[in-house]
Amino acid sequence: MLTGRKAVLFDFDGTLAHLNVDFQAMRRAVRRLAEQYGLAADALDGLFVLEMIEQSRAMIEKISSGGGRRFVGRAMDLIRDIEVEAALRGRLFPGIEEMMAALFSRGIKIGIVTRNCEEAVRLIYPAVDQFCGVLVSREYTKRVKPHPDHLLVALDILETAAHESVMVGDHPMDIVAGKEAGACTVGVLTGFADHDMLAGANPDIILDRATEILHVIN
Repeated sequence: MLTGRKAVLFDFDGTLAHLNVDFQAMRRAVRRLAEQYGLAADALDGLFVLEMIEQSRAMIEKISSGGGRRFVGRAMDLIRDIEVEAALRGRLFPGIEEMMAALFSRGIKIGIVTRNCEEAVRLIYPAVDQFCGVLVSREYTKRVKPHPDHLLVALDILETAAHESVMVGDHPMDIVAGKEAGACTVGVLTGFADHDMLAGANPDIILDRATEILHVIN
């Protein structure tokens, strides 16, 4: 059981909502754009999309002053378009809104921390503000997950210490961010990672789905 916890932070895609963003399409779009700026495609291998953009920005800025900033603007427009298109087809997992209401009724503070854009989250979950005290999408933090600052921004707004909180997510990066922030960590099997992949990040608990948090927190 997770006792004495005052706040729960949730990842969004794959945790609260179906994971339907085409990340491969994102990578291809960013790679093609980077190549237009003279970068070699293999320079971005093995990176997540936002990290691809940051790596490209730094490399382009060395070639052309101001070019990196322009690249970032174009790249973020590309991935936002993909996210919003996916959100138009997206939906919350069954029972998520009821779970939020139940946590709220227990006096537990709720936050969402996501690398997705705010517009996409609100398209899928228009009532997010009803029970959720903070939504920290990538626009509102300088460092996104797996950096713990992403979580700490949310916890600061919720006025809750990390050791009194729980981070729930479907990706090992959620677990890494939670542990580095000092929170309890819960992996869920509804999105990116299977049991073995999540277990490799050493979460405190692995659940089949986020709604099961109601059975392990008090």
